[in-house]
Amino acid sequence: MEKFSKIISQLTPLKIQNIDTDQIIPARFLKAISREGFGENLFRDWRYDSNNEPIKDFVLNNNNKDSKILIAGRNFGCGSSREHAAWAIYDYGFKVVISSFFADIFKNNCLNNGLLVLRLEEKIIQEIFDKIDNNPDHEFTVDLENQNFFSKDLKINHTFSINEYNKSCLLNGYDNIDYLLSIKDKIIQFENSK
Repeated sequence: MEKFSKIISQLTPLKIQNIDTDQIIPARFLKAISREGFGENLFRDWRYDSNNEPIKDFVLNNNNKDSKILIAGRNFGCGSSREHAAWAIYDYGFKVVISSFFADIFKNNCLNNGLLVLRLEEKIIQEIFDKIDNNPDHEFTVDLENQNFFSKDLKINHTFSINEYNKSCLLNGYDNIDYLLSIKDKIIQFENSK
């Protein structure tokens, strides 16, 4: 996995609650077993009409394509446990998803695939939506090392929590096996101490 560094980006706002994994990546696109190529079908049924034409007013069709941060309404990633949803978001180019609540399995799938899920209170999410309504080009920073999320003008500035294991994996670009290999000496020392 890629190492997670500090992200400075505009936000892509998706003001919808209860976005399930079938909306993130519809089941008909789950035929591949590699992680690549899912991004082109992210939110497919919201991005394209029945004639395969882009729907003008959908945010991914009219927002900054370089945005690395997706912010959404409450209960993001509910529904089935498909890991492909995390793959699709990451493959599209997002490195961070912000919401006030994430489904547990979705959250773990994201963290295990290099995608930071950042949970903020509902009122803070609304402040952020209001800020980008007034200025869609406003930049925000996600600083994982210091567990801080803030706007360029610092009017929005909040810490966030993440467990040390996930933080270490993201900062170092580790998957579960890489992490175990990184502490191999400690494991051997523990085993030898018995």
